[in-house]
Amino acid sequence: MSLLTLIDAELAYGDAPLLDGAALAVEPRDRIGLIGRNGTGKSSLLSVIAGERSLDDGELRIIDGTRIVRVEQEPQLPEAGSLRESLLRHLDRTLGHEHEDWARGARLDAAADRFGIDTSRALAGLSGGERKRAALAAALSAEPDLLLLDEPTNHLDISAIEQLETILSRGPTLIVITHDRRFLDAVCTRIVELDRGRLRNYAGNYASYERHKQEQLADEAVRASRFDKFWKQEEAWIRQGVQARRSRDEGRVRRLERLRLERAQRRERMGSVKVAVDAGERSGKLVAELDQVRKRFRRDDGTERTIIDGFSALIQRGDRIGLVGPNGAGKTTLLKIILGLEPVDGGRVRLGHGLNVAYFDQMRAQLDPERSVVETISPGSEWIETSAGRKHVMSYLSDFLFSPRRANSPVRSLSGGERNRLLLARLFAQPANLLVLDEPTNDLDIESLEMLESALLDYPGTLLLVSHDRAFLDAVVTQVIGFEGDGHWRMIVGGHHEWREHMNRLGELSAPAPAPQPPPQANPRARSKDNARGKLGFKEKRELEAMPETIAALENEQARLHERMAAPDYFKTDPEQQKTDQDRAQAIETELMEKLERWEALEAIASGGGKGADA
Repeated sequence: MSLLTLIDAELAYGDAPLLDGAALAVEPRDRIGLIGRNGTGKSSLLSVIAGERSLDDGELRIIDGTRIVRVEQEPQLPEAGSLRESLLRHLDRTLGHEHEDWARGARLDAAADRFGIDTSRALAGLSGGERKRAALAAALSAEPDLLLLDEPTNHLDISAIEQLETILSRGPTLIVITHDRRFLDAVCTRIVELDRGRLRNYAGNYASYERHKQEQLADEAVRASRFDKFWKQEEAWIRQGVQARRSRDEGRVRRLERLRLERAQRRERMGSVKVAVDAGERSGKLVAELDQVRKRFRRDDGTERTIIDGFSALIQRGDRIGLVGPNGAGKTTLLKIILGLEPVDGGRVRLGHGLNVAYFDQMRAQLDPERSVVETISPGSEWIETSAGRKHVMSYLSDFLFSPRRANSPVRSLSGGERNRLLLARLFAQPANLLVLDEPTNDLDIESLEMLESALLDYPGTLLLVSHDRAFLDAVVTQVIGFEGDGHWRMIVGGHHEWREHMNRLGELSAPAPAPQPPPQANPRARSKDNARGKLGFKEKRELEAMPETIAALENEQARLHERMAAPDYFKTDPEQQKTDQDRAQAIETELMEKLERWEALEAIASGGGKGADA
């Protein structure tokens, strides 16, 4: 039975329809990624499900007693003497006193410890990332039946994002809005896209969705083309001469009226962000050279903390460098040191010549909230000089999805995603051979992210990028400057994937040598006497011989199941069957891992490894 059902839902913001006959069924254990353009109504849909907003029309059915908890994009925690007290008040406000129980505080403490949060701290000194982690811990401690998350990865560093992925993969039924494609792939069992007021279902994770979506858009374009051709033929027929009009078929006229109505109601797909970055004049070959750079900060208690301890690097024209590390490690400080904007406490920084820098600030401090969008882009002029030539400011803003009405709005009225697009539009309006982007991906929808990726790949200048978006880093950068701990930084070739492998190797080198362990056994108590002597028994030999065929059968079943779930029309399949398929897919994955481990254990015994292990 569905936990939640949305039927013919209608919701509008002013004259803009957000939900237009939308339908959705949420089954227990679903982990749904809700995606779509900024401003399409994703957050509004979550507020409807959470009971914070009503539909204009349609029906929302939720099973009685279902506990729904929502974590907003920017959680608002009540004032209190400590973070723990604030979170308990937050839970009271969210759940109501009727759900209060003696164990709430204990569950909160356990969840906070799992997220590495000190709840004795004062609320005022918390960073955005700490507030987000605290709100997530509180939500999970409430043991919800349905968890609603709005951009949970914003303000989190990569290690915190990966920890959240692990928790949610074993957590409650979930609907999550996020632009983090790697997160969607790791967590979600289904993607739901809000597109032109409708909710479209796609089984599987984001990678699976991308394949389905391309096929669906191609089919939709073909159908729209055929419809328009037929409609134009009928319009031409109705406009024929007097003789044709006298003999026209009234049924055909009524059909044309229906065609006109259908075409008027057909909402065209929104345009795409058009981003092009002009590098202008080339810089010198050297961009920046750092030699044994050191940087310290004085804490409030008077002690000093070293955030950069003897870092050296050479950055040359055309390099595409990503800076990675946990929140508070000093990525933005290192970025400013590279640009010569921050003094150092030791070592030397040498900048190249001919540098023309465009700097994207993660705090968006460069935007005046009282100015209009047009004034922000082109103060005192209606024209902008771009790499493609002179362009009217309204046309340029339309490339970044700002309508004429929105272009005349003040910056303070823009959403987070719109402010990011505006800052990017302003940065890219003038040439720069050194592009510095500090968290440019926050609040951008996935399609805008992919457009930005494409533009940066075509950019011939030098790029310095700070981002927690792993897929974005892997797509764009060719080198990484990463934080190893204790003020130590290192530059390596590759993207985030290569940096992760480097840190894993570093952890293995620094970890103490593990004690010898016996090979894994499917059931240690059931080992035969031959097994104990380092030999396989008769049954185990038969099991080993059959193992390749057993694994091949599971892999074939898995392939057939994935092929069926990847079919373009799979979303039409009965929800119960979809649920059965998802459960079987997870069961096969678990069974395969068990079989592979068992195969490895049997091979180890057969080759003599079992003897030494049991000796």
